[in-house]
Amino acid sequence: MVSHSSKKVYILGITGTGRAFRPSDWAERLAGVMSQFRPGGVPTGRHLAYSPWCVPSSVNNVRCVVVHEDLRAHNVMAWDFVMGFAKDNELQVHHGAPPHSGHQSHHDHHPKH
Repeated sequence: MVSHSSKKVYILGITGTGRAFRPSDWAERLAGVMSQFRPGGVPTGRHLAYSPWCVPSSVNNVRCVVVHEDLRAHNVMAWDFVMGFAKDNELQVHHGAPPHSGHQSHHDHHPKH
């Protein structure tokens, strides 16, 4: 088994073919669905807040969701849902560290002739 220095997984809003994933607010929607899975359970009487285990963000100007592996320990079905979402939508997934700036976004992807 490969060991990573970080327990984070970065799901980018870019498909394996370099296309931008839509809708543009997909990261916030996914993190909103996952907001109930958090340390200590769902707080009562509070406004919606993202779980620290599933947070929308951006890397190199690309929308992403940062998923912490503690989610898997807390609820494997929630983990499988997020990873299944990435797989089903052919999104790029990076384990352990954010992708380097060398990854192309949909804005700088140029087909080779």
